Amino acid sequence: MNSHASLLDLRRVSQVYWSGGRSFTAIKDIDLHLEEGEFVALLGPSGCGKSTLLRIITGLQKPTSGRVLYRGEPLEGVNPHATIVFQTFALFPWLTVLENVEVALKARGVPAKLRASRALDLLDRVGLDGFETAYPRELSGGMRQKVGFARAMAVEPELLCLDEPFSALDVLSAESLRGELLELWIGGNIPTRAILLVTHNIEEAVLMADRIVVMDKDPGRVMTDFRVDFPHPRQRKDARFLDLVDRVYMILAGHTQPEHLELGTAPGEPGRTRALPHISIDDLAGLLEHLDAMPGNRADIYALARELRMSSDDLLQLIDAAELLGFATVAHGDITLTSLGQTFAEASIRSRKEIFATRLRRLPIFKWLMAMLQAADRKQLEWDVVQKALELEFHEEEAERQLETVINWGRYAEMLAYDDSSEIIFLEPGAGVSGPH
Repeated sequence: MNSHASLLDLRRVSQVYWSGGRSFTAIKDIDLHLEEGEFVALLGPSGCGKSTLLRIITGLQKPTSGRVLYRGEPLEGVNPHATIVFQTFALFPWLTVLENVEVALKARGVPAKLRASRALDLLDRVGLDGFETAYPRELSGGMRQKVGFARAMAVEPELLCLDEPFSALDVLSAESLRGELLELWIGGNIPTRAILLVTHNIEEAVLMADRIVVMDKDPGRVMTDFRVDFPHPRQRKDARFLDLVDRVYMILAGHTQPEHLELGTAPGEPGRTRALPHISIDDLAGLLEHLDAMPGNRADIYALARELRMSSDDLLQLIDAAELLGFATVAHGDITLTSLGQTFAEASIRSRKEIFATRLRRLPIFKWLMAMLQAADRKQLEWDVVQKALELEFHEEEAERQLETVINWGRYAEMLAYDDSSEIIFLEPGAGVSGPH
């Protein structure tokens, strides 16, 4: 599809949330332009504000500042020319497939006598002819998501927004549905003038989009915006495909910063409190062991994702943790074990715990919690007390995730204990803030 009429313009759009008297910037100064005929992917790590942007673009949320223009006019309220397909299927279980599509047409005021024929036509286009009378529980995940696509397209949106629409599907179903959506789009078999896909899957973005907008977080912002200039259908083994995916990994992985920047500051101190990556220590150990077995203890990050069969988002979070703990460094799209990382990978279970404990004591957020526990009566604190303190630095949901991560890491290092029934965090005997650094 080729056209150059301006459809959407975001100009210096920011979204700030308030919690506990403190502000949190979800996205900052976003500029985004979308034309008719474009398939654009918003790509970035979890928490970079991609879904917030979609809600702003569709008018479900008003930005704190900046302008949203649709066809050159300021967007006021819900955008009637846009619709969203979410990652969860969001179907009414008590309605048949046909009725689930018709309900969108009814909401738009389409007469009853026209609704069934239009819904049937759309179900035929997405390959669900013959399943009109089935209920969602009778369908596979991929088929349920097809109903979601049909329902979204029933209202003939100019702008189709996709919020991680394939992430809840198994690998084969997701691949099949991506191919079918591209076939409908490229063949002009849907009325949509432009598609905006939110994803954290790098290969998915390169496979489907004409343009990729790469975002970073803390706060959410645009890092780079570039075109994918080779035609469909794209092959994963094509050198152009591989080179571009590698380039995006390089952008997102960045390079290891000086220690004071990597570590950030403690809650309550000036500067940015560094959020801990939400990773499993077993997965981190597995990554380090894998690197330890490689020539030069080094790997290309994109090649690593393919070898480990991990999503780009999960792998980048593991790499973030390895950098933060001093186990690896990143530069030019490659990850390299440090000598400490190699020592950890080859150490016994007991030695790993000791090394991990030593590294934890360097992290400002961990030192902050340990100092609070040292000063507390009986060296224990209620979960809610600590979470409320963290909510001065993070929004409520992230504060809870950060506390979970701190406790899990502290338990592994045998420095913290947690009683789930009483929701009390304890300091393990002999695990004070002093010790090796």
